[in-house]
Amino acid sequence: MIKNIEKEVEEITKWIKNYVEETKAEGVVIGNSGGKDCATVIALAEKALGKEKVLTIAMPCNSIKADIEDAKLVSETFGVKLLKIDLSNAYQTLENEIDKEINEITKGKEEWRIREAKINTKPRLRMTTLYYVAQNMNYLVAGTGNKCEATVGYTTKWGDNASDFNPIGEFTVEEVLQIGKYLGVPEKIINKAPNDGLGGKTDEEKLGVTYKQIAEYIETGKTQREAMEIIKQKEKTSEHKRKPIPIYKRL
Repeated sequence: MIKNIEKEVEEITKWIKNYVEETKAEGVVIGNSGGKDCATVIALAEKALGKEKVLTIAMPCNSIKADIEDAKLVSETFGVKLLKIDLSNAYQTLENEIDKEINEITKGKEEWRIREAKINTKPRLRMTTLYYVAQNMNYLVAGTGNKCEATVGYTTKWGDNASDFNPIGEFTVEEVLQIGKYLGVPEKIINKAPNDGLGGKTDEEKLGVTYKQIAEYIETGKTQREAMEIIKQKEKTSEHKRKPIPIYKRL
């Protein structure tokens, strides 16, 4: 856990302010799902830059109504603007067009691969939306992924792991919650079960381990034996998500 939360938050907000100023950007865009990570980043950005320089965007994609309500609660709590851009039709159109062309060549492929491809398209559409808005406004896209997610690869490459900067990428889930509580993120959001809204289950149900176990592994190198085996395997297979794109070195 963070030992000096006041000092840590002060340093994060100073870092955000300096980075935005150095890049000559006029503000930041943040995807607002109504979850703890984005709520904490919104709180940090508002503290660093002021309400008028923070734009949040809810991007439902066949999502549940409660998530939109939570996104609204977060934006109202910190007094920042919220846009709602519904991606449901865009996603369905894209899926239909692609499936028309690849149905024949994907016959016999593992069902889970096809399912995951469809699920991962949603965060990639959200990334595209954030950058579309950000470039129009000369804003930066702020990332909202935490260290636990990155360690086990619980991110979509070129989706939710794509951003211009990430103020919480070095913090575990528990530490993000600690920062969020300190900054006044609503209890409803803090206590909400982590859920990416992409598959009907919570994050921990999908992962097969808890974020507490992942944090313990990050901090000590070990945790409960079965959980550690799962974490190590996921960490190994997702290594490509944490590294720059491999580029062939010419002769």
